[in-house]
Amino acid sequence: MPRPTTPLLSRTRIREHALEVVDAAGLDGLSMRKLASGLGVQAASLYSHYRTKDELLQDVADSVMSTVDVSDFAGTDWQAGLRTWARSYRAALAAHPNLVPVLAAGPARRETALQRADAVHGGLVRAGWPPRYATMIGASTKYLVLGAAMSSFSRGFEDDVQVYVDRYPHLDQAHRLRDHADEIDAESFELALEAFITGLVALRSRVS
Repeated sequence: MPRPTTPLLSRTRIREHALEVVDAAGLDGLSMRKLASGLGVQAASLYSHYRTKDELLQDVADSVMSTVDVSDFAGTDWQAGLRTWARSYRAALAAHPNLVPVLAAGPARRETALQRADAVHGGLVRAGWPPRYATMIGASTKYLVLGAAMSSFSRGFEDDVQVYVDRYPHLDQAHRLRDHADEIDAESFELALEAFITGLVALRSRVS
């Protein structure tokens, strides 16, 4: 009876398993040795594909960025572009919160991340925004998305009413927030995004 064969080692397979490890154990839980063990190979085998753990993480981060949708920036409706980009960006980070510190550091030389940044900036300039403002809008949207992805406002409160009721009268319903965390966090993000875009619409008439 033939012995079972180990699937061919590839950058894609390494990257996908690395993301699984980071999702489950965080960035500190990823090591080349642990990754190799999970793939059924020796650590030395990984180094023929990735020279360092950081190089691997950069590739993992770039693969996550491939799920971010900037297609609406192909037209001239910059508001639609921002909404689609911001929502898909938040969804990508929410799916892999342990990877947020790597993504937050910026695109560096990651090809996909740079393509996304280029599409956003180009779309905003094409829609009439001066390059300086296009840069600041891109940065501001990133701040909004990262803030939403890095923590949950609603889960920051205890579910014990006694923590609040006697000393913090304006927080007498705070203990209920955890039960509705996903809904409140999502709607809060939408509120912030729409307020941001509304402010930009007012600003647009004053800049050229």
